[in-house]
Amino acid sequence: MQTFDVAIVGAGAAGLFCAGVAAQQGLQVLVIDHYEKVAEKVRISGGGRSNFTNIDIDVRAPHKHFLGQNPQFCRSALSRYTPQDFVALVQSHQIAFHEKHKGQLFCDRSSEDLIQMLLRECDAGAQGGHVTRWQPCSLKALRYADGESQEKPYTLETSQGEVSVGAVVVATGGLSIPKIGATDLGYRLAKQFGIRMVEPRPGLVPLTFDAEQWAPFAELSGLSLPVSIETGATKAVHRFDEDLLFTHRGLSGPGVLQISSYWQAGEDIRINLAPALSLEADLLHAKQRSKKRIANELGAWLPSRLADVWTQHHDAWQRPIMEASDKALVQLAQALSRWSITPSGTEGYRKAEVTVGGVDTRDLSQQTMESRQPGLYFIGEVVDITGWLGGYNFQWAWASAHACAKALAAAKK
Repeated sequence: MQTFDVAIVGAGAAGLFCAGVAAQQGLQVLVIDHYEKVAEKVRISGGGRSNFTNIDIDVRAPHKHFLGQNPQFCRSALSRYTPQDFVALVQSHQIAFHEKHKGQLFCDRSSEDLIQMLLRECDAGAQGGHVTRWQPCSLKALRYADGESQEKPYTLETSQGEVSVGAVVVATGGLSIPKIGATDLGYRLAKQFGIRMVEPRPGLVPLTFDAEQWAPFAELSGLSLPVSIETGATKAVHRFDEDLLFTHRGLSGPGVLQISSYWQAGEDIRINLAPALSLEADLLHAKQRSKKRIANELGAWLPSRLADVWTQHHDAWQRPIMEASDKALVQLAQALSRWSITPSGTEGYRKAEVTVGGVDTRDLSQQTMESRQPGLYFIGEVVDITGWLGGYNFQWAWASAHACAKALAAAKK
């Protein structure tokens, strides 16, 4: 039976980064993954250029950009391994990158540059440290032998044989995008050892609507525009100023993906389709000088397709603007700036970028990521910490992996 200091289950962003840092601390590391490719989420993110971090993260107030039962949990790891730390690593590998907007950093060339960096970091072991990677390799069973005399209490039964290790790191990600290998393995391992779970659900995901309800808007598919979008009530209102995209089945785009992580089934979402305009005043002013139809006048401020579809909702809006009553114009402005609609659901894990929920942070150490089961660690997306769209989730992967690797090295000494 082969032996290692630590086995990492999952060869994604968090798993590979943890492996590299641990090996550079002198640990013998085994990484296993049932999927044949490494870091597929890194590969496909950011349109193939990987939005690898966000420099706007406020590590003193993680609740601004992260959600979960206890978003403050991520403060320790994020403050000890910051976006600037990861940027320095990227620069040390001479990878060119740029800021797109709102603090989002992307590779100039390809996400493949970042993947190769992670693999080179795994190859940079020091003081006898080394990373062995088995792919594709399935974990069939994980056993723990209790007892203080057990130096390597964990046995992994894998498709490539049994392995004995001193610690296990679960970096299996969530349920999102099953076509690139997502499974519930991490959740099953947590439950096996009595670790509590927060019910997972799709996050950063397009919203869908009842077909009959959506019929008037389906023809807008492909239309994108900047909006202000919110959900929730009273003190729990969440709002984003981002682009919205109409689809055949509902709504997508950055604003909708952001709000989807906070949206709860049965709640409405409220959208201002013209957040930069004073539509009510603009329409009433146009009435005094224009002979155009209302839809044509609206088309000066909003996409003409949207103006045409929207004015079809009411007979009073299908006439020259000078013939419309003030009341009708005010109602039109309010309808566009206070559109309230209730989604029937989401596009599910198939199109979700992340999984909200996961391993309950109450059963994890925020300093080390070790669970209440000795020697069993959870990092990255498998944990009930979810970031906003725009590089936040990758930074959580790097930070939680770094905290875990440092703790593994300290425990070995």
